[in-house]
Amino acid sequence: MNATGLTAIPFNVPHISENELDYLAEAVLRRFTRGDGPFTERATRLLREITGARRALLTTSCTHALEMSALLLDLRPGDEVIMPSFTFMSTANAYALRGAVPVFADCRPDTLNLDERLLEAAITDRTRAVVVVHYAGVGCAMDEIGELARRHGLAVIEDNAHGLGGFYQDRPLGSFGCMTAQSFHETKNVQCGEGGALLLNDAGLVERAEIVREKGTDRSRFFRGQVDKYRWVDIGSSYLPSDVLAAQLTSQLESFDKIQFRRQSAWHRYHEELADWAAENGVAQPTIPDGCTHPAHLYYLLLPDLANRQAFIGHLADRGAQAAFHYQPLHDSPAGLRYGRTAPGGCPVTEEVADRLVRLPLFADLDDAGLSRVIDAVRTYEVS
Repeated sequence: MNATGLTAIPFNVPHISENELDYLAEAVLRRFTRGDGPFTERATRLLREITGARRALLTTSCTHALEMSALLLDLRPGDEVIMPSFTFMSTANAYALRGAVPVFADCRPDTLNLDERLLEAAITDRTRAVVVVHYAGVGCAMDEIGELARRHGLAVIEDNAHGLGGFYQDRPLGSFGCMTAQSFHETKNVQCGEGGALLLNDAGLVERAEIVREKGTDRSRFFRGQVDKYRWVDIGSSYLPSDVLAAQLTSQLESFDKIQFRRQSAWHRYHEELADWAAENGVAQPTIPDGCTHPAHLYYLLLPDLANRQAFIGHLADRGAQAAFHYQPLHDSPAGLRYGRTAPGGCPVTEEVADRLVRLPLFADLDDAGLSRVIDAVRTYEVS
């Protein structure tokens, strides 16, 4: 409880879907708990139906899916990968681990996505790929980014940790890049505690991706009866999640529409009922461009400055609502300075929004009463 005596509304509560506990028990009692079991097959099929991916491989995290993409690109020390500075550090870590140089570009002031207008200036003769991050599940400008990548012969990787169920120009997010990383961390719309997936839209990458995921062996082909023994044939690591986690994920994916309905309802209440307050106080709400359909992954506000952002978070906490800021810029972080470089023009928008952004509680089980409490708390804050 907080000072008001009310139970605090947390920033996030993982949803427990209808069959989750039954599936977990079934996975354990079946005594098939390693990777690539029956629930892995079911979860993978559901994921492909949602995303339209040619192939989907469950991984232990979105971070590991990104690491697999770096291995499949055959990156070498000194190769460059352009990405937003406004993202989670895993986006950069995956490529820095291969010796590649993350090149940090600025974000757009409206969607907070990678600013496609700055990409041309960031490309050099060492550039190998562009990683897009669909912030809050709002699609990046994939038409422009895709055309630029084709002209320069660059791979496009989607970090779609926020975007499962989102669309850009009527195409699912995750279907644009040659590879896409998904997250099923407990903070995501669909979760299994820790987990992820690599979606493959390039048929030429599928066989090698299976090998990289299975410790560099052709073990998957062995289990399918395509070879009489499996051997070490490439570099790789152990990226398979347990079938127990896949059981939990299966239940979550089966409940996807129900989860999305609840989150969308909460998102739209925030957006509509805070509009007048935001306009009166100079607070920016999320921008959703035409042609983009977002999955209600998070709801954020942009306060006028850092002082107001911090005061606003404290104001909500005093009234029993937990809010949070988000990414800190990677381009001027200690590791970013050591392993990466900043694209021409710097990242002034990233630096500004990182100081101003605050996320409100949003989860599938946030009921109307809880939403009303958060909205009322927000409305009582006056920007100084």
